[in-house]
Amino acid sequence: MTETQEEIMLQIQDTLVSLDLAERFFCCDLDSCLGECCIEGDAGAPITEDERKKLEEILPVIWDDLLPAAKREIEEHGVAYVDEEGDLVTSIIDGKNCVFTTYSSGGMCQCAIEKACRAGKIDFLKPASCHLYPVRLTKYADFTAVNYHRWKICKCAEILGRSKGIRLYRFLEGPLTRYFGQAWYDELAEACEAYLEEYGE
Repeated sequence: MTETQEEIMLQIQDTLVSLDLAERFFCCDLDSCLGECCIEGDAGAPITEDERKKLEEILPVIWDDLLPAAKREIEEHGVAYVDEEGDLVTSIIDGKNCVFTTYSSGGMCQCAIEKACRAGKIDFLKPASCHLYPVRLTKYADFTAVNYHRWKICKCAEILGRSKGIRLYRFLEGPLTRYFGQAWYDELAEACEAYLEEYGE
């Protein structure tokens, strides 16, 4: 930890990680929320320029799974746009729905990208920001901040996580390892365990 932020952050390599990752319990409860994080909000999911190119590359594979309105949006404006904060994000329809959102027969949201990946049709699971959610990254000149985005629609995930005893850093082991690497995650897990041993409930 840094001396000035030891009460609120864990320093892992060149990142500062919110203690929420250690303290909060979390486990997605799709039966309750129906994947609402894919269809709520005022902007699309943050992506990189490389991810935008990848989305354009895989578009023909997932095209048939997209909603008619999503197809029109992509044809007219592309797979991504720059939002009011200057971030590149996935395109949306109806002012909120990600264009890559599909629906199962029970009304549950599904990601057309992830669906195709799990079916072995493409090798791209989803943009990093989607895979890492509910963690959000903010990049600064000297470090990257790793924070938990608290949102009322994820309350059911906090309840389920607590009932199962799953901390947020454990729930996101796969996505965090994919993004930061195994050595980084191992260091995070060790730091979280040490913190919880001393301060945890």
